[in-house]
Amino acid sequence: MCHSTHRIVDPVLLETHCAECGLVFDDRAIVASAPPAPDSAGSEGSGRGIGPFVRPGGTRRSLGSTLSLTRDGQGKRLDWHRRYEFQHLKRVMQRQTARTVDGPLDRTPARSEIQSAGESIGLPGVVLAEAEVVYREARLRGLFRGRSLPSSVGACLYAACRRFSLPRTLGEVANAVGAKRSEVGRTFKVVQRGSGLAIPGVGTKAFLTRYAQELALSPRVRSTVEAMLDQARDDPELSGLSPHGLVAALIYLAAEENGEHRSRAQVARVSSVTEVTLRSTSRLVEKVWNRPGPPTPKSE
Repeated sequence: MCHSTHRIVDPVLLETHCAECGLVFDDRAIVASAPPAPDSAGSEGSGRGIGPFVRPGGTRRSLGSTLSLTRDGQGKRLDWHRRYEFQHLKRVMQRQTARTVDGPLDRTPARSEIQSAGESIGLPGVVLAEAEVVYREARLRGLFRGRSLPSSVGACLYAACRRFSLPRTLGEVANAVGAKRSEVGRTFKVVQRGSGLAIPGVGTKAFLTRYAQELALSPRVRSTVEAMLDQARDDPELSGLSPHGLVAALIYLAAEENGEHRSRAQVARVSSVTEVTLRSTSRLVEKVWNRPGPPTPKSE
């Protein structure tokens, strides 16, 4: 294509490409061929699935190619007829990737909302992809009928966090999507009941790891809180408390017992609970276990 006679044989990649433009023109197979079609028409498996991975909710025909209209892969400038060819290829690729199946998430504003809200609370890409899967499943079942987009996106993000056992509270997700906590909670209950997906609860130790890291607690305090969590799990009087609220109260009590003072304001800010909730939960734990509370500072 570039009228060059200099070819390079790569023994590692098993390729023969041009030294000028980088074009691979060896007819040797780089990837395995697709499996043969099944003999019976009713059997499962069509031989599809060969090619690059496409995240859920993404375009089905995207090859991940980046076509530049000014320079080639080695940074050299293209002449006018090569620029015209690449412009044509770019239009063809955009036209092919625009063809979608099953009404994907790309044509709705939900995907952009999931991306922006998930990045604001530090969620990895695999969790965002799982949130898109939950959103698509719930939308196909008609669970979002009559509900706002922020509450629907928040419910799917919270469900994805719980499926991956990420310590994110409902209030944090609601603040990220700009909706009320009560609305996101009601929508999440509808998604949990009607989506058919397993949405387990987040363990208390996941919140302990996150809060202890942000509060810079020592391993001794962490082990003390883990022992207290095991004791609280078997106590019926503490079973109805929220996980992050209970962890915050136990962290506050364990830090006081081990001489690592952390104020209620610091623990409440990290755990996303109010100081009133932290104080009441701490007093309930002290009352149930008959433990003496931390000394109250004397007023001068």
